[in-house]
Amino acid sequence: MTDIKATNDGVLDVNGKPYMTDAKGSLVPLEVIKPMDKLQDELVRKVMGYARDLSAQIGRFRGHTFEDIGSLEALLAQEYDATIGGRKGNKTLLSFDGRMKVEVKVSDFIDFGPELQIAKTLIDECLNEWSAESRPEIRAIVTRAFNTDKAGCINKSEIFMLLRLDIEDERWRRAMDAIREAMRVVGSKTYLRFYERASADGPWLPVTIDLARAS
Repeated sequence: MTDIKATNDGVLDVNGKPYMTDAKGSLVPLEVIKPMDKLQDELVRKVMGYARDLSAQIGRFRGHTFEDIGSLEALLAQEYDATIGGRKGNKTLLSFDGRMKVEVKVSDFIDFGPELQIAKTLIDECLNEWSAESRPEIRAIVTRAFNTDKAGCINKSEIFMLLRLDIEDERWRRAMDAIREAMRVVGSKTYLRFYERASADGPWLPVTIDLARAS
């Protein structure tokens, strides 16, 4: 009978002898594993331990922050018949001295319905009638927006850029209306952002909770 006992350092005690599991799931005797592989394994396990703890801490912090903001909103509603933020859920909370700020931002995820194909047809009619030399920048935006090299693939940022163009052609305006009608909010995500500044009239500096941006 095989007796296997796991340890926190990734070493398995198999019938009294140390082994480690490789990427294929095979048991490898500890003594045949290269020292550099052992060192790398030790480092990864150490860093991952810290990363898990930090991730859990950030998760708890996020949850507690939303709970605290919710409690404040309930108190303001009950005691003062007041609310924080706008209709979509965006909120800004300031310290009394104006040097610290907590923001709650709600971002919608936008997709497009079948009306988008109507818009594309109208846009193509406009482009086909305009001379090849005219408005080349618009043609470039349309090409990027609908990504004609990949069927059904669109570039949302370029779609929104089309809406900002001021073109008098009636078909173009109908195409832009079709794009607006095609928009669907398919979900949303709520973000927390934190800022501070040295004085009440100084520039806001973000307090980053992001490994890529942390100083």
